[in-house]
Amino acid sequence: MKKLYIPPIIVGVAAMAFVFRTHLQRSIVEAIQVIQGKKTVSERLVEYGQTVRERLVPYFEGAEVSYPPERIVFVGLKQENVLEVWACGRDKQLRFIRTYPILAASGRLGPKLEEGDGQVPEGIYRIESLNPNSAFHLSLRINYPNESDLAQARRDERTNPGGDIMIHGSRASIGCLAMGNEAAEDLFILAAETGIDNISVILSPVDFRKTEMPELTYPLPRWTDALYEQIRKELMKLTDGRLRPSKSGI
Repeated sequence: MKKLYIPPIIVGVAAMAFVFRTHLQRSIVEAIQVIQGKKTVSERLVEYGQTVRERLVPYFEGAEVSYPPERIVFVGLKQENVLEVWACGRDKQLRFIRTYPILAASGRLGPKLEEGDGQVPEGIYRIESLNPNSAFHLSLRINYPNESDLAQARRDERTNPGGDIMIHGSRASIGCLAMGNEAAEDLFILAAETGIDNISVILSPVDFRKTEMPELTYPLPRWTDALYEQIRKELMKLTDGRLRPSKSGI
């Protein structure tokens, strides 16, 4: 069979399209928002950027990390009701920046399994998009269900694992993390200025760096042992940071 020849220029154009498709999609979304008279991420940066930087920069200077950072890790701890912010500069050394209290998060310890269960997911995620027009002030959309969540749902024969999980403002939540409006502004602007492609999110039932999973009065799926080991390994990578979380960071 004769091998199909694809000119190198076509390959190059296809590769560039693949790399820039996400940025193009975001530009299209912003254009639609302008047409609809809604706020764009860029406009929220103008609206809240200076105030947020005044609040955040001292934390980054204290951690010896440049602002905006090269990379961010958000750590949501369900039992402790806190969201930690870790960041690194060019030296790639993740360092603790500060902690925000989670003001509301429904559900209990254990992963999210289906639509309507009120659970906050557990796993390793990324920020999928920013919503400058959220009903809860501002929000950061988590990519739940991710590939692992979907694969496990198929194995369990669960057909509707749910979705629309956010880190957002306000003080009320069903399955999301409600942080209050000021914290939501901080996290939104930080994410926008760092770039959402440079952010990962760890959502854990407990802080496995300090404690083990407590005895529960209800069963968890068998596969959570493997999930929690994965989460534990990711959390332990943060213990090498030069600065550790403390109550003074709240």
